[in-house]
Amino acid sequence: MKRRLFTRKPPASKSLRRSLVIYLVIGSLLPLALVGVMTYYSIYSILTNKIQSGIIASLDQEAASLENTINNLDFASKQFALDGQIVDEVGSYLRETQVYKKSQLMDSINKKINLVNFTNPILGVTAYIEPGLEDPVLFTNFSLSPDFDADKLPRFMSYNGGAYFGPHKTMNGSSSNIVFSSLRVVRLPEAQNVYIYLETNYNLFAKILNERAYGMKVSHLLINEDGAVTYVENKDMPREAANVDWRSDAQLHEVSGGYHFFRYKSPQGWQLVTAVKQTTFNSEIYTWLLRLFFVALATLVFSVLLALFIWKQVYRPLRKVNSEIVRMAENIESPVAYTRVEEFDLLLGNFQDMKTKINGLLNEVEHNEQQKSRLEIEKLLSQINPHFLHNTLNTVQWLARMNGQKEIDKLVTLLVKVLQYNLGKKSIIVTIQDEIDALQNYMELQRIRYDYEFDYVVDVDESVVGAAIPRFLLQPLVENAIYHGTGERHGRVVITIRPLPGDAISLEVADNGDGIDPETAHRLLNEDPAGARRGLGIGLSYVNRLLKQFFGEQMRIAIAGTPHVGTTITITIPHKTKEDFDD
Repeated sequence: MKRRLFTRKPPASKSLRRSLVIYLVIGSLLPLALVGVMTYYSIYSILTNKIQSGIIASLDQEAASLENTINNLDFASKQFALDGQIVDEVGSYLRETQVYKKSQLMDSINKKINLVNFTNPILGVTAYIEPGLEDPVLFTNFSLSPDFDADKLPRFMSYNGGAYFGPHKTMNGSSSNIVFSSLRVVRLPEAQNVYIYLETNYNLFAKILNERAYGMKVSHLLINEDGAVTYVENKDMPREAANVDWRSDAQLHEVSGGYHFFRYKSPQGWQLVTAVKQTTFNSEIYTWLLRLFFVALATLVFSVLLALFIWKQVYRPLRKVNSEIVRMAENIESPVAYTRVEEFDLLLGNFQDMKTKINGLLNEVEHNEQQKSRLEIEKLLSQINPHFLHNTLNTVQWLARMNGQKEIDKLVTLLVKVLQYNLGKKSIIVTIQDEIDALQNYMELQRIRYDYEFDYVVDVDESVVGAAIPRFLLQPLVENAIYHGTGERHGRVVITIRPLPGDAISLEVADNGDGIDPETAHRLLNEDPAGARRGLGIGLSYVNRLLKQFFGEQMRIAIAGTPHVGTTITITIPHKTKEDFDD
C-alpha cells in the first residue's frame, strides 16, 4: 500500500526585528506609564496650590500698596483741607480785593502746596477748586485740562469724608498717565464751596500693578464700593469672561470665560481682582506634562535603539549574506564584507571562494570574446598583404617620378598614405585629428578618381581633436556618401565634428544626394558586413558593430534622409582619451 505524501505549507513568518522592537517598547513604556499616572494627580494638586498661593501673595502685596496710596491721599487731602494756616490763607485770598496782596497770598499758598508735595512723593497734581466759576481752578502745581470736571470722574469710593476716583487719566493737560484722585471739601469760615483735588504721581499706579511679581501674564480689574468694574487692564478680555458677581460676599476664586479670577476685598470697600488665562495658569502644569512626554519619548527612542542594536547583532548578518548574494549579480569582483560574527563569517568565506572561481571563469570568457572580436577586426583590416602592396606602389611611384608623371606620382602618394593608415599595424584607437588627416588624404584620392566631380568640407571643433575614436570609423561613412550621395549634379560632402553637452561628441557626415528612405537606412545599419562591401568600404554595419564594441550602450547612430536634398549620418559618442581604452 502506497503512502500519500502531503506537502505542508510553511506558517506565516514573523519579523524578528519587529518583534524585538514591540517587546522592548512595551517593557520600557509600561512602567513609565504607570508611574506617570500615579504621580500626575499628586503633582497636579501640588502645582495648582503653588500657583494659587503665588498669585494670592502677589495680589495681597498689590492691594496693600493700593490701600497705602488711598491712606496717603486721605492724609494729604486733610492737610490741605483742615490745616488752619493754609486754609486761612485760601480764605483771605478769596476775600482780598487788592491785587498786590492777592499776589502775595498766592505765592504763599503755592509755596505751601509745593512743600506738602515735596514731603509726599506719592502726590502728583494738587489743586484748589471752586466749582461754578468759568475757571474753577484757584491754585495748582500743574496746569489742568480746560475741560476739568470733577463730576465726570469715575467714582471709586468714599472714605473718611473724602471722595476717591479712579483709576482715570490725569487731569494734567501735558500728560496721559493713569492715576487715582481724591476730592475733599475745604472748611472755610465764610462757607465758600472750595475743594482740594489731589492725584497720585505719574508712575505710582504702574508700580502698584506690577505683572513681574506674578511671573506670568496677568491682568487686573478694580471694583468700586458699589460692585462695578471701574478699570480693566486687559482691553482684549471678552466681556463674558468678566461677567462675574463682584458683590462683597462673592467667592475669592472663580473661573469664568476661560479665566481664573482671584480677588482681594479691602476694608476700605473696594476690590482688586487678578485675572489669569487658564492656559497661562496651567502653563507650569503643561511644562511638567511636556517634560514627562519627553522622558517617555526618550525612553521610546532608547527602546527602539536597543531593539535595533539587538537586531544588528542577530538579524543583520543574515541580511548581509543576502545582500552579498544579490550584489554578486551587480559586481562579482567586489570582495565580501564580513560581519565579525564567527558563524556568519564562515559562511561568507565559502561564498567568497565561490565568487572567486566564478569571477575567474567570467574573465576567461570575456578575454576569449575580446580576442575573437579583435581577430575579426584584424581580419577585416588585413584583406590583402600590406607589405607586398606598399612595395609595389613605391615602385610605381618612383617610375612616375622618373618619367615626369606628376599626376600619377600624386595619386600613388595619396594611395600609399591611405593604405598605411587603413592597413598598417598602428593602434586601433586613434585621435580624431589622426582620423581627419587620413580622411583628407582619402577624399583627395577620390576627387582625383572622380575627376573632381564633388567637393568636401571638414569642420572640426578644436576642443575635440584630441578625443579618442576607433581607427577607420569615418572613412566607411564618407565612402557611402561618395558612392550613394553624388548623382548627376555636382556632389558635396560635409564632415562636422562638434562637442555636445554632457561630455559627448557629435560626428556628422552629410551629402547632397537623392536621400534614402527609412527602410534602406535600417538595412544599412543592420546588414551583414560581407554584403555591404564596396571598394575600400566595409559598410555601415561594420561601423555600427565597431561603435558597440568600444562604446557599448553609450553610443548612438542615426540616419536621416530627405528626397532630393541629401542624407545625414550622425554618430554620438562619449568624450574619451586614448588612456581610457585598453587597446
